[in-house]
Amino acid sequence: MIELSQFSRLDSAFAQFFSASTAISKIEKDTLENLLIQLSATYYQGNTCLKLNVQQQKLLLNSNLTTTSKTNSILRPLHIDEHNHLYLRRYWDYEQRLITKLRTMQQNDSVISNLDDLLDTFFEKKTNFEMDWQREAAKCAVSQNFTIITGGPGTGKTTTVVKILALLQQINTEKPLHIALAAPTGKAAMRLQESITNSKTTLKYEQSIKDVLPETVTTIHRLLGAKPPSPYFRYNEKNLLPYDLIVIDEASMIDLAMMSKLVAAIKPSARLILLGDKEQLSSVESGTVLADLTEALPKNTIELQKTYRFKDEIKAFAQAINQKNASQAWKLTRNKDAVIEHLGDDFLVYLVEKHTEYFELIKTRANFSDIYAAFNKFQILCAHREGTNSVSDLNYRLEKALQSKKYINLSTTWYIGRPVMITQNNATLQLYNGDIGICLPDEHGEIKVFFPRQDGNSQGYSPARLPNCETVFAMTIHKSQGSEFEEICVCLPEYQQTILTKELLYTAITRAKERIKLVTTEAIFIATVQISITRVTGLVEQFKIAL
Repeated sequence: MIELSQFSRLDSAFAQFFSASTAISKIEKDTLENLLIQLSATYYQGNTCLKLNVQQQKLLLNSNLTTTSKTNSILRPLHIDEHNHLYLRRYWDYEQRLITKLRTMQQNDSVISNLDDLLDTFFEKKTNFEMDWQREAAKCAVSQNFTIITGGPGTGKTTTVVKILALLQQINTEKPLHIALAAPTGKAAMRLQESITNSKTTLKYEQSIKDVLPETVTTIHRLLGAKPPSPYFRYNEKNLLPYDLIVIDEASMIDLAMMSKLVAAIKPSARLILLGDKEQLSSVESGTVLADLTEALPKNTIELQKTYRFKDEIKAFAQAINQKNASQAWKLTRNKDAVIEHLGDDFLVYLVEKHTEYFELIKTRANFSDIYAAFNKFQILCAHREGTNSVSDLNYRLEKALQSKKYINLSTTWYIGRPVMITQNNATLQLYNGDIGICLPDEHGEIKVFFPRQDGNSQGYSPARLPNCETVFAMTIHKSQGSEFEEICVCLPEYQQTILTKELLYTAITRAKERIKLVTTEAIFIATVQISITRVTGLVEQFKIAL
């Protein structure tokens, strides 16, 4: 049940609009309006449907606003499924289109002869009985048109997918596969591109195979050909993407609507590989699509289980949080190894110190790539945007502290060294939500905001030309998805809030490669680890019906 305070005027307007067209009694109409308000509000909680009781279901069927599986051909705004879930018709259609298309793709699975011999070329044989999960993922991806490769950060998802691409190119000898690589955000796309490029140089392939492997990664919106401000795309079920193979990274960030539109635009004969960590935060919009698909399609899912990137302490910390072992997780913050450390009330001094190298490089006019790399070694991550220990609070306090050290000059908004994050897409400027730039003087002394580009160069923009952006010494944990840093500082609020869950904390701490600092109390930390995100979706149950 959603609290009354969480309803908006839009929810009420939605309910009044639809209930006005019904011929039920005044008492029933009031009950119906309350139910429709809950349905509208539930989508803002990340759910895709609302669970009904018998009385609610009967009321809705009498209202003539709903369809069921028996009356699905009638066009009505709501739908009730076989498990008494109430949907907005649009979200019901998203689920059904996704299920239908993935089932179609499954029917085109193929059998590859001498597959084990081919796998031996790309994966070393294990001399013991240890399972080679990367090899199993490759076997799955080569044999099936739809594959999910999941696993925590550092388990080798990108390395594995590069081997899969090379393996598939070797199998398809007639002509190179037309491959697309994409991610939900520009930042995640850039990180995937760096990983793909690095993996290609370190792995041993024939040069002819390397030459046809793609390196450029785009966002899903650009892949599909977004048509802002509309919700439509150039590529859809009537105008299919031309690619033979599509790889999508950070799939946990994709909501139901976007996943449905993406899959609808893929050729039935094409292969789709989703990469992601099912334990991370779900999408900001409705659904838990990656987690639902891994549960509904176990034969299409491989979980990589060996970590290569993390220090053992961070891996143990992540596992304790993921398993809701709050006391063990908190104990790990009290160790003296400095890999995971709880900061005291004077943590702001530490935050200033961590930016010393960054500002020294700016002072000596180092090149942009070095300055940008120094900034990205350390990141402050917050649970929320407003309040104590929030993004706005810590950006403000850190700026004041940096000014007192004469690192920055707050007499101007666009001070030298100001890091900013784009919060609004601008295709014309090729700047997208999540892109990070740094305010620096150009060769003529004019202040510009420089952003890294996928070719390794940078581009500067006049601040007046930028789309909406904000200072980003601190960012929300949601915004950090798809990123990695040598060290992070996770700052939680002083009081327990609904946003604080073990998925949020797990996502935060798995951004770090080397060290984790925490600003929180034991009570808040323990409570956060013990709470999980629960969203109501019907995807898993609908897949079972579709069998």
